[in-house]
Amino acid sequence: MAKKVIIAQGLSLAYEKNEMIINSADFSVENGDFVFITGASGSGKSTLLKAIYGALKPASGSLVVGGVELNGVSRSKLNLLRRHLGIVFQDYKLIKEWTIEKNISLPLIINGYEKNLIDQQIEKLLKHVRLQHQIGKYPLELSGGEQQRVAMARALSHNPIMVLADEPTGNLDDYSAQLIWNLLEGANEQLKTTVLVVTHRIPQTLSVDYKHFHIEHGEIHAVN
Repeated sequence: MAKKVIIAQGLSLAYEKNEMIINSADFSVENGDFVFITGASGSGKSTLLKAIYGALKPASGSLVVGGVELNGVSRSKLNLLRRHLGIVFQDYKLIKEWTIEKNISLPLIINGYEKNLIDQQIEKLLKHVRLQHQIGKYPLELSGGEQQRVAMARALSHNPIMVLADEPTGNLDDYSAQLIWNLLEGANEQLKTTVLVVTHRIPQTLSVDYKHFHIEHGEIHAVN
C-alpha cells in the first residue's frame, strides 16, 4: 500500500441527499499512524468509519483507501481492499452460532490460510486476549467485555494493514478496556499497523504517539 493509506479531498458524506454529515473534508492518514477520531454524538464519527471501509459511498469528493478510490469502486475491488482491513464494530458483530475460535478464524479463512496456521494463530490470539479458558464457548455465553475481546482478536487475526475500531472500549470494564488498548498499541508499534479509533475519550495510559482528528459541525479538524 501507498505511504498515505487514506487520502480524503473535498469529501462529503450523507445518508439523505440534502443533509450532509461531513462537509468537504480534506485529510490524510499515513501508513503506521495511530489516529483518534473524536466528536459529539451524531457528529459523524461512525459515518466516516463506514465510508473508509466502503459501507457508505461518498456523496461528493474523493476518498482513497489503500490506493483504491472508493467513489464508484467495484464490488470485487472493495472486497479485495477489505481483506487488508480489520474492523471492530461497536456491537461486536460476532456470529452467535459459531464458537469464539471459529469467529476469530473468519478473516483467515477468507484469506486462504491453511488449517494448521489458522489453529496456531487462534491459540496465540486467545492468549493475547486472555480467553484461552473460554475455548469452545459461543459469543452469547460470554460477557460484553469478553465478546469485544473476541472481536478484537478477529480484527487482528490476519495481520491487517489497517484496523478500524468504532468505540472499542465504550461499554467495557477497566480490565477489558486496557486489554483492548494494549492490543491496538502493540499492533501499531510492533507490526506498524495503521490504527483508526472512533472514541468519545482518548485514554491517558497510551504511550504511543498519535494523531487526533475532531469532527464538529460537519468539519474535520486536526488537533495538535
